[in-house]
Amino acid sequence: MNTANSKKIFVAGHNGMVGSAIIRGLKKTGEVNILSRTRAELDLVNQMAVADFFDKERPDEVYIAAAKVGGIFANSTYPADFIYQNIMIEANIIHQSFIHGAKKVLFLGSSCIYPKYASQPMSENALLTGKLEPSNEPYAIAKIAGIKLCESYNRQYSASHGIDYRSVMPTNLYGPGDNYHPQNSHVIPGMIRRFHEAMRDKNNKVVVWGTGKVRREFLFVDDMAEASIFVMNLEDSLYRNAVNDMESHINVGCGMDVTILELAEIIKETVGYEGQILFDTEKPDGAPQKLMNSSKLTTLGWAPKVSLQEGIKLAYENFLSNEYIRNKS
Repeated sequence: MNTANSKKIFVAGHNGMVGSAIIRGLKKTGEVNILSRTRAELDLVNQMAVADFFDKERPDEVYIAAAKVGGIFANSTYPADFIYQNIMIEANIIHQSFIHGAKKVLFLGSSCIYPKYASQPMSENALLTGKLEPSNEPYAIAKIAGIKLCESYNRQYSASHGIDYRSVMPTNLYGPGDNYHPQNSHVIPGMIRRFHEAMRDKNNKVVVWGTGKVRREFLFVDDMAEASIFVMNLEDSLYRNAVNDMESHINVGCGMDVTILELAEIIKETVGYEGQILFDTEKPDGAPQKLMNSSKLTTLGWAPKVSLQEGIKLAYENFLSNEYIRNKS
């Protein structure tokens, strides 16, 4: 619902999995005026284009869900693209938010900001305590820069200009709107497509990268959207009591992880595939475990609603409804 008195909220990356989920969540909250632009309409890497957009629209609040994202293959193949584009996107949006009077910003990062061998589960204070996972280091560096941009603007301008720029760090996300590219997707959409196509083509085996032994945590994207809106609207005193000026990001996860083998078995059963699962141990595993400590957020009053089994079922239903899949299957 849009009225003259509605908050004007810019969701950067609205066509992506996370951005579209945030818009679904915002529409449930009541009177909001949602601003969005496609990549063709607004190149967020272009400093002048972003400045012109903010000068014209002057949003009250900004959600930064726009990013160049991908799995291990994409991160390893395009490291320059991942660090350059992500740093430019967040720097342009955060700076123009400040210049044009947006008082509230929420930056969405990633669990890959934490060191490869961080103690598990990973708490917010693990940031910058060790070396990153090499395969996605450029992306992680960009996301760390986004956190520090928010913190630095707050430290310099919060008192004088009344700004409040916050950051949330989601665990691995999946769900409606995910990227099912055969090479550049993340693990859940990649497996969903692989198992579906193996069943369709009557292949008797599906090959999964790595050993299958590493552990990962997964969160349904609509839960992440609700958490983002929750943090953005959290009372200032509660937020300030939970963070500090140099460690202001908040983890968002479900609090449990599974092995890649266990994940593959869940997806196999959901799809209805009856063949074998094989692992290509010559391919990289990534970090041995990535489980977030989300106790800070749960203490503040938020909890996820969608289980992994339920979420994968919903993701597969969305995959099947995708026009590309309907036309190609």
